[in-house]
Amino acid sequence: MKFKVESIDKELRKKLIDYLSQFVYDRRYQLFSNIISNRTRYLTVVLEDIYQPQNASATLRTCDCLGVQDIHIIENRNRFSVDSEVDMGASKWLTLHKYNNLENNTLEAINTLRNKGYRIVATTPHKNDCTIKELDINKGKVALLFGTELTGLSDLALKNADEFVRIPMFGFTESFNISVSVAITLYELTGRLRESGMDYLLTSDEQEEILLDWLRTSIRNSNLIEKRFFDELKIIKQ
Repeated sequence: MKFKVESIDKELRKKLIDYLSQFVYDRRYQLFSNIISNRTRYLTVVLEDIYQPQNASATLRTCDCLGVQDIHIIENRNRFSVDSEVDMGASKWLTLHKYNNLENNTLEAINTLRNKGYRIVATTPHKNDCTIKELDINKGKVALLFGTELTGLSDLALKNADEFVRIPMFGFTESFNISVSVAITLYELTGRLRESGMDYLLTSDEQEEILLDWLRTSIRNSNLIEKRFFDELKIIKQ
């Protein structure tokens, strides 16, 4: 049985990471270290009622490729599902937060993110909107809300958004595919972050927590190996 990351103090967590790292190839552990050093939570993606597995999976793949760690998934009418052939394993490297316990989970997701200091930015044309190039990334952390292609974001999401952003379009079609919208938006904003000199990367604590999860995910029978680690230290799980 896995010990929860948050139940382990920092010193012990580092020892556990060192212990588990023995069970992966050096080049794989180095890859983990390189990737985690470029991850961010300064930007996060919020998906409201996305129902097509291909779009959901392509979105997760984009987030992984561009270093966005957290995805917030609102399930009101539709359940979020992944197409493994499109996802290419991206979801296991991301932190997915699901909101599906209430009749309408949109407000819970928005309030949770706002309490964590995020600006709630709805991706939709609006009279008070700006383009993704104009969005000010220096004002604070950004939670980008995306809705379905058919109906867009719900009225509740729009009513509770702090800002509105759009992708300029020059054709007859009224909207991009949702996964394309996420890709264009994140490519623009993560690129600007990397050039900004801002402190937008994960903290050392956040990096270690996620690195530990990645090791647990990658090692066969990691729960048994972890138990052996604690047994050797004479630590008994309460």
